[in-house]
Amino acid sequence: MSIIPIDSLADPRLTDFAHRTDVALKHDQKTEHGLYIAESALVLERALRAGHQPRAVLSLGGTTDEAQRLLALHPETPVFTGPGELLAELTGYELHRGLIASLDRPPLPDPADLLRDSSLVVIIENVVDPTNVGAIFRSVGAIGADAVFVTERCSDPFYRRAIRVSMGTVLQVPWTRVPGWAETRELLHANDFEIAALALTDDAVSLRDYAATIAGSGKRVALVLGTEGAGLTPEAIEAADVVVQIPMKHGIDSLNVAAASAVAIWALGEA
Repeated sequence: MSIIPIDSLADPRLTDFAHRTDVALKHDQKTEHGLYIAESALVLERALRAGHQPRAVLSLGGTTDEAQRLLALHPETPVFTGPGELLAELTGYELHRGLIASLDRPPLPDPADLLRDSSLVVIIENVVDPTNVGAIFRSVGAIGADAVFVTERCSDPFYRRAIRVSMGTVLQVPWTRVPGWAETRELLHANDFEIAALALTDDAVSLRDYAATIAGSGKRVALVLGTEGAGLTPEAIEAADVVVQIPMKHGIDSLNVAAASAVAIWALGEA
């Protein structure tokens, strides 16, 4: 394995890390599906376990041994090392977690393939904050939904902050993007999924009551979560078979979408 001390930021092999935005990495023209950045040894380990292909690693001196251990099956991957100040100048931020890695984005699976063996899936509609996207994925991974679907206007789960907040579960939980609601609704119904939209409408039923009605039924459920502030679009609510809401106290009408996801996934997963 190559451990390469950095003595010049002009080294072309450092391009993956050189002040590149998430959008630039996603649309990298020299790769088939783009790139993403994994921060910390934990996230890199989860990426490698998911079968993702590493390209290069930046490592502070104390984490070089850890990088070598993780990349034992990828000896072709260069590990660049150097002082923190120099690496911060290269990337534009400090490496608080000791190492970062660039990896090839895998191709996204077909939605129908993810539905085939799932019983509870989460659909994230137009959530724009990568922190919330990452937190939802963490809830999915920890509590136990089977897959995540994101709409075209949803923040990319492979963005650096989303991966970091999710603790790398974005790399473990199966996910893909879905088209418009007409096609998505048809796909879900063709696979025997009931669409449950989490929203505040006059006809919404209590999540507690809904979970009780599906308990032991074997019903397959697609839980739909909406964007910050505005919530679900009218198209999403119209596509839903049922609208549910989390009962609230003390005059509070809603939770942050990430917190709501954890409550709803737990309730439906226990049903």
